Amino acid sequence: MKQSKLGHTAVYAFLIAGVLMILLPLYITVMTAFKTVAENTASFFTLPESLNFDNFKTVLEGGKYFQALLNTVYITVLVLLGNIAFMPMMSYAISRSKGSSKWYRALYIYLLLGIFIPFEVKMMPLVKQLSFMGMLNPTGLAILCISSLTCEAVFLYVGFLTSIPTDMEEAAYIDGATTAQTFVMVVLPLMQPILATVLIRNGLWIWNDFMLPLITLNRSAKYWTITLFQYNFRTEYSVDYSLTFATFCMSMLPIMVFYVFMQKNIIGGLTSGAIKS
Repeated sequence: MKQSKLGHTAVYAFLIAGVLMILLPLYITVMTAFKTVAENTASFFTLPESLNFDNFKTVLEGGKYFQALLNTVYITVLVLLGNIAFMPMMSYAISRSKGSSKWYRALYIYLLLGIFIPFEVKMMPLVKQLSFMGMLNPTGLAILCISSLTCEAVFLYVGFLTSIPTDMEEAAYIDGATTAQTFVMVVLPLMQPILATVLIRNGLWIWNDFMLPLITLNRSAKYWTITLFQYNFRTEYSVDYSLTFATFCMSMLPIMVFYVFMQKNIIGGLTSGAIKS
């Protein structure tokens, strides 16, 4: 009995510590956004003397924030649409053919190898290629992100598809359906959990990414994403945390809403793909 109580106490202590680790940065972010520079200089942890909305007004002045928000939404949506349009079909072909075709199996192994190559190793060659092709713009960055996410997405999709029995597909073929019809009408609806999982993972990364926009889009303010817009509140010797965190508070709302509505599918998508490989 004592061991059981000690175990429960340890579990609750661990959970409370985890909650505090999540809530404390969120508290600092929100409070800093409503403070003046003098208040932030005095302490990050104290409450603001009053709700100061001047930081948000300053961020919204000039229209650069809305341009950055539009660029971020454009890149994120384009990457997610590219994911849905190409990777599930490619993964379906690989998952159903890699057991009988050495070429599909070789392609799958080749894509798996891409997961183990750090992105920092291939980042600069890819950016040089974009520069040579004149694609240092939001559309070029979206295409680069789609290609960079291919290996991991195919790995997750194939793992999930391998766990789906082929009985319904065979029944569709008997009824006269083509391969394309079988994929769209039978397989794709069953992929909803893993589709939501991959879209959320990719969406969070693209929305919050800083390094790729910095080296591809920083040449012109009209190409800035939210992370680049936020970065420009720093100078050589100081950072305006009030404006930085005000920008962060406004920019995190859309992606948080997207995550809340789709997060229930994450665990189901990942665990389903882990049943069989």
